[in-house]
Amino acid sequence: MMMKAVGYTSIGPIDRPESLIDFEADTPTATGHDLLVRVQAISVNPVDTKIRRRRAPETDKPAVLGWDAVGEVVATGGQATAFKPGDIVWYAGAINRAGTNSEFHLVDERIVGHAPKSVDIAAAAALPLTTLTAYEMLFDRIDVTRPVPGAANAIVIIGGAGGVGSITIQLLRALTDLTVIATASRPETRDWVTELGAHHVVDHSQPLAEQIEALGIGAPAFVFSTNFSDTYVPQIAEFIAPQGRFGLIDDPKNIDIMPFKSKSVSIHWEMMYTRSTYTTPDMARQRDILNETAQLIDAGKIRSTATQTSGKINAQNLIHAHALLESGKAKGKIVLEGF
Repeated sequence: MMMKAVGYTSIGPIDRPESLIDFEADTPTATGHDLLVRVQAISVNPVDTKIRRRRAPETDKPAVLGWDAVGEVVATGGQATAFKPGDIVWYAGAINRAGTNSEFHLVDERIVGHAPKSVDIAAAAALPLTTLTAYEMLFDRIDVTRPVPGAANAIVIIGGAGGVGSITIQLLRALTDLTVIATASRPETRDWVTELGAHHVVDHSQPLAEQIEALGIGAPAFVFSTNFSDTYVPQIAEFIAPQGRFGLIDDPKNIDIMPFKSKSVSIHWEMMYTRSTYTTPDMARQRDILNETAQLIDAGKIRSTATQTSGKINAQNLIHAHALLESGKAKGKIVLEGF
């Protein structure tokens, strides 16, 4: 049986008509730990655009992007026991496998959760990748539940209005008592992070240390940087508490961490695909995170960060979504639904 898909045949900018194309491919078969999922909705993430620009297809067939998805399980592999056909699931997939911009998709059940029941599929599709990234950073990397002696019980989120920042704010408010300081520079993004629960908003286009000091709460214990991390290091080193913990997720070509030495600041990378890429023994941690988040959504403690629905899942709409994401002006998440 054939299925519809969207892919790319060569790396390059999004402004080429052929940057993403519609095509048909054989529907895959579930084996082992895999689920075969009928994809119902997806969202677009920065990783999609990075791979499209940098990683050439490995075969003469188009490479399929996209990892966030909500869909229906239609078949299970012989070792898959946690789900059954008909279950509605959500997940962020594995970066070393084909993506979710296709009608049917294979995914290891250990990184899949039951989708929330209280929101529609498009709203749910906005969340898996960013939620896993934020949750792992907060609780597995910088460990915000372990206080820093003498520091303010506070965290600064650089880039608070983006997809990761948007869910980070909500997870912090739902699961911790930390004071949340988000950075945003435009009126609409300042309003957005405030609406999501940030206690304070500071302008990342202006010096941060002075603004944070003016809040009068002391030196924050934690900093989570989602973008332009290399440019913010000197400022972070100035305002973070001694022995504070700094986490980042972006891809600076070079980053000088020497300014952190005098304060013994620790540096923590988060790559949401580490567990699936290396099949780590705790791979199923991602299933647990997604299930916990679904419960928080159904309890009304977390809302979707979807801010724009770009229509059906096809090349034309995905090109538009990639272009918007690359413009740096996206707020929240872009979702697409159905084929």
